[in-house]
Amino acid sequence: MGRRRRQEESSGGSPEWLTTYSDMVTLLLCFFVLLFSFSSIDAEKFRSIMSSFQGGTGVLSGGTSLDIIPPNPVQDDFDVENEFQELMGYLEEYVDTFGLDGNITIIPEERGIVIRFMDNIFFDSGKADIKDESLEILQSVAEILNMEEFVNRQIKVEGHTDSVPLSKRSIYPTNWELSSARATNVLRYLVENQSIAGQRISSAGYSYYRSIAPNDTPENKAKNRRVDIIILRDAYVDFEP
Repeated sequence: MGRRRRQEESSGGSPEWLTTYSDMVTLLLCFFVLLFSFSSIDAEKFRSIMSSFQGGTGVLSGGTSLDIIPPNPVQDDFDVENEFQELMGYLEEYVDTFGLDGNITIIPEERGIVIRFMDNIFFDSGKADIKDESLEILQSVAEILNMEEFVNRQIKVEGHTDSVPLSKRSIYPTNWELSSARATNVLRYLVENQSIAGQRISSAGYSYYRSIAPNDTPENKAKNRRVDIIILRDAYVDFEP
């Protein structure tokens, strides 16, 4: 009897464990097919998103594409470059005419035109209050910024210091606060006293982290203590804080 039962089992087809195994393999295959289909869908979405950024058929409702023009702030077109050269010449002539060349440095920069002041022109050491004798200089600068040639230009005021820590007697904990306060006070004077439109001007303090010379000698440290008023190129307006 035992031998006959074993013969019947052996002649009954595949073992039961093989059926279970084949079912598991089939399920795994279906699982991987689904994963592959999901990855294909994601790739299609990615291609759609990328094409929308390039001005192609987008993913917005109604077939509207999102056209984003990559910025190229380094290269303005030829006409804008010529305009900035003219503005630069106009500024230099103004500075020479009114005898401001000892107090103001005009510097062409990638971002625009920089009107640079050493800190001792406006401020006493470790302080952010504008000296009374310097207000006339700021008035002259405001006249320039309000002229027709510049009135549509965005302006940024930047405060910079050297790397020397402030004394414990200073009301400012670090050079961060000092540089920010100096830039803000110049901005406030231009807006509140000289009618510069508030929506076209901003300020920032950078402590000693944007130095123009190594902080290794008294002369170089003096160069780094400065306030810059920058007349921005249009291409940089959206990229400046």
